Amino acid sequence: MSIWIIFRLLGSLALLMFGMKAMSESLQKLAGPQLRHVFGTMTTNRFTGLLTGIFITAAVQSSTATTLMTVSFVNAGLLTLIQAISVIMGAHIGTTVTAWIMSLGFSFDISSFVYPAFFIGIILIYMKSRRIIGDFLFGVAFLFLGLGTLKETGFSLVENPEASQAISNFFSNFNEGTFINSLFFLLMGTILTLCVQSSAAIMAITMILCSTGVLQLEQGIMLVLGENIGTTITSNIVAIGTNTQARRAAFAHLSINVLGVVWVVAVLPWFLKAVCHFVGYDMESPNLAKISIVLAAFHSAFNISNTLLLIWFVPYIEKFVCWAIKSKNEEEEDFRLHFITSGIMKTPELSVLEAHKEISSFAERMQRMFHMVRELLTEKDEQKFTKLYNRIEKYEGISDSMEIEIAKYLDQVSDAHLSDETKAKIRAMLREISELESIGDSCFNMARTINRKVQGKKDHFTDKQYEYMHQMMELVNNALTQMNVLMAGRKESFDINRSFNIENEINNYRNQLKSQNINDINNHEYTYAEGTIYMDLIIECEKLGDYVVNVVEARMGTRQKDT
Repeated sequence: MSIWIIFRLLGSLALLMFGMKAMSESLQKLAGPQLRHVFGTMTTNRFTGLLTGIFITAAVQSSTATTLMTVSFVNAGLLTLIQAISVIMGAHIGTTVTAWIMSLGFSFDISSFVYPAFFIGIILIYMKSRRIIGDFLFGVAFLFLGLGTLKETGFSLVENPEASQAISNFFSNFNEGTFINSLFFLLMGTILTLCVQSSAAIMAITMILCSTGVLQLEQGIMLVLGENIGTTITSNIVAIGTNTQARRAAFAHLSINVLGVVWVVAVLPWFLKAVCHFVGYDMESPNLAKISIVLAAFHSAFNISNTLLLIWFVPYIEKFVCWAIKSKNEEEEDFRLHFITSGIMKTPELSVLEAHKEISSFAERMQRMFHMVRELLTEKDEQKFTKLYNRIEKYEGISDSMEIEIAKYLDQVSDAHLSDETKAKIRAMLREISELESIGDSCFNMARTINRKVQGKKDHFTDKQYEYMHQMMELVNNALTQMNVLMAGRKESFDINRSFNIENEINNYRNQLKSQNINDINNHEYTYAEGTIYMDLIIECEKLGDYVVNVVEARMGTRQKDT
């Protein structure tokens, strides 16, 4: 076998995969702003969820993309597990469109379409307002160019006597319709799809092998069933770093397809006969030119039948996946990113949403850290004091890590083609995480100041100092609460003047306490050194209030007027 034929096969496969990816990504960008709205409004029950999955997958031409978006929405708390399961079932039906596109490429000469698509696509790409449509045309053109080249190379490979004989000899070892041979092709389809991470590419190879007569139809059918299992692995890999509900959604994706394969294999002779009868294919006298249509029809029939059968058992599937994947202790999940996942094929809209949810979690965590500082101020037990101080120190490290990880994620998102609105959101988010990390630094600075006083075995603060510090910290806590109301809600309904008013109160109170501190030192109510530590805490509270206002301004896209 010529090494050039192998490279041509691999190259045409790469063209096909690149075309599918480019086409899917461009469709996602076109539909991106509406995807969240569609998911939120069209998943009220299992049947509308099913339609949503069909619609989204047909629109973006990738069940993997739909499933990953679904897992991400579950991870972000925007979809329930039952809603996610019904959407995933719909995605299984929607993805059958891809197989028909493949079949079209094998049934007709589409080379005349490819080059005009390239020409129109490059013109649109240089027109900034039409760039996404140009990307889509390029994706479609690469897809069909890869299909056409793969088809030509496959037939030339079969016409090569040496190569044809070697391939035929290999597959002839599995011609007998035994359970072991069927299982071999099922596993082959699963493993190949897992390795290539594209069921469309393996479907194209299956159509080539069957259309050239190298592979029997029954063997090709088992490869198709294996592809349906292999394509579920991606979402389960991505779900490893997500919360429990998201992992359950990904596992439901796998379970649905495995259950489908089990019952279809049990009735395969009758099921395949019905599909062949539907498309007018005679199994007694095979027509190789029509075999790609049979594979596409079988793929559609399998996914539609499996979905229509299992849609009635969604509550039981939910119970099964909840039983299989137990909830983790919340404390175990407390110190990691909850909502950001390292998935593939995401829209900028979804990525920004995940970052938004993660930053909201970051803000809540910083308020919890501030509460610990307030507890530390009045903690008298030495052992509890040390434990609480160590926990605050750990939170400071967490805030540093969260800033870095979220910034890295936003940097990756910004590499995509983004609208001006999305770019502005990302710039605001980068400012938000920087200011939130500064809040963590302020909290730790206060904890260190308190610890320095305790370790110095100095006298406790006076009752008046404690009263003043508690009043200042209450104002700061009010500011943090307002910040978290904004981060968790919609900025259109948020009154930013509340945050500005609290900030002004903090500033005025700081100035009042500075004057009061000088008077108290002059009156010998406490020493200058004790007054310095006391004012360090007051000033740090005021700084923290500034950082809070900066977060609010970044989220609202405004700045406080100078007064």
